Amino acid sequence: MDRQSAGPVPTDRAYAEGARPEPLRFHAGPNAERMPAWIRYALGDGRQSHFGRTARAVHGRELVTICEEGHCPNRGECWGRGTATFMILGDTCTRACGFCSVATGKPGTPADSTEAERVAVAAEEMGLAYVVLTSVNRDDLPDGGAGQFAATVRALRARRADMGVELLTPDFRKVVDAAVATIGAEAPLVWGHNVETVPRLYRSVRPGSDYARSLYVLERAAGLGGIEAKSSLMLGLGETETEVLAVMRDLRGAGVSRLALGQYLRPARDRLPVREYVHPDRFAVLEAAGREMGLAWIKAGPLVRSSYHAEEEQG
Repeated sequence: MDRQSAGPVPTDRAYAEGARPEPLRFHAGPNAERMPAWIRYALGDGRQSHFGRTARAVHGRELVTICEEGHCPNRGECWGRGTATFMILGDTCTRACGFCSVATGKPGTPADSTEAERVAVAAEEMGLAYVVLTSVNRDDLPDGGAGQFAATVRALRARRADMGVELLTPDFRKVVDAAVATIGAEAPLVWGHNVETVPRLYRSVRPGSDYARSLYVLERAAGLGGIEAKSSLMLGLGETETEVLAVMRDLRGAGVSRLALGQYLRPARDRLPVREYVHPDRFAVLEAAGREMGLAWIKAGPLVRSSYHAEEEQG
């Protein structure tokens, strides 16, 4: 994708013309194979780590994290290191993605005006110098929740002026440009938006989302001064390596400089099944390919997630 020719924000259309393939179906059947030995959950140990302090800061301020809502396998490790990814705008998403365990429905409430300050206080209690913020999709809000992201960045930097902030935002659908202007004014260090999978699988993996629109969001973020654009892909949903490499090239063409590649792990039996467990050697090949494409920061591995070790300068 040529960064100079992306044009206006795309509508909800298929990325490519022509008939779509049959979508994957949600079902309660088994994954394609047993979980291999190389996947290990880092459970953490509060007696020898910061896990307890992290839990108290999060739960004591009545905050939501994608670590818990998304059933992240790295919660023990990350909370043990004293980090967490705050999920703002509530715990109910207006979309129903096939891979995600976050509750879906109509939130029914406006953005919480106290949330930004509660996040900032929790970050201070945790002693964080770098904060990752994500959110549910809030297609019910006129600004898609952009104002809440901006308010949270302001609250964080009011308590610590040099706070590093990384955002993982929705695509904001039809208010992309306004959302970019709102959030960009607060100058986060890294702006992430996950494409999640290859275009062919969007209908089942990301219904309600659009591949071209996601590239447009990333291109707009990358065009802001002093901000690095970031994205992430899950592997094991039925994509081919050729398709993954094509998406990586699209992301570089949109100005993305940071990328995370991880294994999809089914969070519940009513979510999409794992079609393949990708061997670590294949992740290594893709990581090397990403570096050759010019990605400045890339992490690839079975348990890598978009915010995994996000505070590190080099991938």
